[in-house]
Amino acid sequence: MSVSLPSDPPAARRLTGVVPELIAALSGTSDWFAPARSAIVCVVDGLGAHNLRARAGHARYLTAAMSKRDVARTVFPSTTAAALSSLLTGTEPGVHGIVGYRALVPDTGEVLNQLRGWDTHGLPVSWQRSTPLFAREADSGRPTFFVSKPEYTGTGFTEATLRGATAVPAEDFPDRVDIAVDLVARHPGALVYLYTPELDGIGHRRGWESDEWTVGLEEVDAALAHLGGSLPKDAGAIVTADHGMIDVPRHRHRLLVEGSPLLEGVSQIGGEPRMLHLYVDPGMVDDAAEAWRAAESGHAWILTRDEAVDAGLFGDVDTAVRPRIGDVLVAARGSSAYYDDRDAERTGQQMIGQHGSLTEAERIVPLIRLGAFA
Repeated sequence: MSVSLPSDPPAARRLTGVVPELIAALSGTSDWFAPARSAIVCVVDGLGAHNLRARAGHARYLTAAMSKRDVARTVFPSTTAAALSSLLTGTEPGVHGIVGYRALVPDTGEVLNQLRGWDTHGLPVSWQRSTPLFAREADSGRPTFFVSKPEYTGTGFTEATLRGATAVPAEDFPDRVDIAVDLVARHPGALVYLYTPELDGIGHRRGWESDEWTVGLEEVDAALAHLGGSLPKDAGAIVTADHGMIDVPRHRHRLLVEGSPLLEGVSQIGGEPRMLHLYVDPGMVDDAAEAWRAAESGHAWILTRDEAVDAGLFGDVDTAVRPRIGDVLVAARGSSAYYDDRDAERTGQQMIGQHGSLTEAERIVPLIRLGAFA
């Protein structure tokens, strides 16, 4: 069955290209960025280009620094585990294998969290299948650093995506900015990853259209204005994100209840509310896909695994990665989200800001150049 999907312009920049191009800029060979002695890649988790432009008056520094072409396309699914793995390895989810927030581990039959499962369920570092770019650069002798909140130091996901980088943690984002600037000033040739999750957390709890999110954006903008004004003249920085965000009000929740025909043959559900991986009993895939299309095609793109792979949504898909992808995928349109209402734990239904699907609001992220890259 032919499925009409959003498509990226042929020349669109991909999140997978950001760090490779930064590394190339350090030797003066980048097609995207001007030459620089040292570089910072700053990820503002959850700050989509649509979100930033809609609140431009509250982020005057970033908005002034951002031209119309200063955007990139994140990966599918547009979720943190998949996107950060792609940013930090330069490969698509079909290669590195982190295909969603929660995904099937074929060897055990468990559906595990791809951000925390390393520590809670013993996912091996090799579950992420691509060599981290920071590890490669560190092995070549480049100074590499990871500046984030202390709680991320030493986690399995950090080891899987950032091994080789020296962790320099700090609790507050302005302090992290000062650390990043100091590192590029003191270490010629340094590559620094600077991460802030705070805005994403506010968006999930309160929604990106909330006053609290706007205040958070103002704080991020002030910190990054300081970054841009403090960089050594031969150091560059890029401000980007892993995904954007859509607010989903409770009345737009689509609940999967006991006895629903949409659950017939579905053995497990992975992914997240805006991009479900449905793992289906043998012989039931076509029936499940047709049931979902008949009921939900006005609210979501419905694809089988084969259709998604053939459409290139996950990039090239390695044979070992293919079983991790759901037999049927449900990618929400508009401002809808899907919840399994059979779960006793329903705290996830309190989440407002969400992401994971194919919309431009979720997939187009800033790519703002500061310092030597401006």
